[in-house]
Amino acid sequence: MLRLSLIRRAAALGLALCAAWSAAAGASPKQLRVIVPFPPSGNLDTIARLVAEGLQPAFGVVIVENRPGANGNIGADQAFKSPPDGSTLMFAPYGPIAVNQHLYPRLSYDPAQWVPVAMLGTVPNVLAIHPSLPVQDLAGFIAYLRANPGKVAFASQGAGSSSHLAAELFMQLTGTSMLHIPYKGTGPALVDLLGGQVTVFFDTLSSSGKYHKSGKLRILAVADDKRSPVLPEVPTFAEAGPPSMSQMMANAWYAVVAPPNTPREVVEKYERAINEVLSSPAIQKKFEEMGIDPLVATSAEAGRFMRQEAEKWGRVIRASKITLD
Repeated sequence: MLRLSLIRRAAALGLALCAAWSAAAGASPKQLRVIVPFPPSGNLDTIARLVAEGLQPAFGVVIVENRPGANGNIGADQAFKSPPDGSTLMFAPYGPIAVNQHLYPRLSYDPAQWVPVAMLGTVPNVLAIHPSLPVQDLAGFIAYLRANPGKVAFASQGAGSSSHLAAELFMQLTGTSMLHIPYKGTGPALVDLLGGQVTVFFDTLSSSGKYHKSGKLRILAVADDKRSPVLPEVPTFAEAGPPSMSQMMANAWYAVVAPPNTPREVVEKYERAINEVLSSPAIQKKFEEMGIDPLVATSAEAGRFMRQEAEKWGRVIRASKITLD
């Protein structure tokens, strides 16, 4: 009996040592937590759940946790302070990754220390207007704003959101001014745009496109370097506007980051798995239905893109003197 007991103890110790060695070597966690720092609705949440489902065969249980609040800062803080052992990833838009450090004077996390893992996708922003606005194209819209400085109101998803910053970039490039009306999310802003309470919204194509097709809204331009196959008749800003509009690139994007000091081998494992999921025909079809372009990129490519976006929007924010509490 004593011999059997010792054998069992030795076996248990051996298993514990193997588990410890595997963890140190960056083995897959038994449970992966994906933090989404926004409410359970909209593009990001849908993307996160689609990709999480695709990761389950390789990583077992994958739990998506929505931690909304403070423009993504609450969930980002939790992800940032999680152990760097591969058990936690954050799926997020550009705010908590590349923009919030320029908006908030005091953050509880440092976005520069995120470990880039992969990109997820991009969604073109578009200039959507209410049909009551007496313009038919981008040139006419710019002329109208110059003739009516500060009189046209534009909606945004909230102060510091992608729609807000896209409008600020547009005004800087065209020398125009509009009145900012921030909302709490895309839904309420879109409702008031459709109702004519506001007449301009730099929205994502995925949410405004159907209303353009039905004639309830008019989309004047796409903030991308190419036309969208969803609305091929709508020009890009560069095509439809003055030379300065070549800089009017304002896509919404989603990416994956890990807590600071996450080991390289862990990052590479998730990078490969996420890109494999994004490359599957089923996921690409679902993304296309949502108006999202899947973006397969290495962690190094994702990191370069994030730094470029941080620099770009930092300049826009400083020029517009935007600060949030």
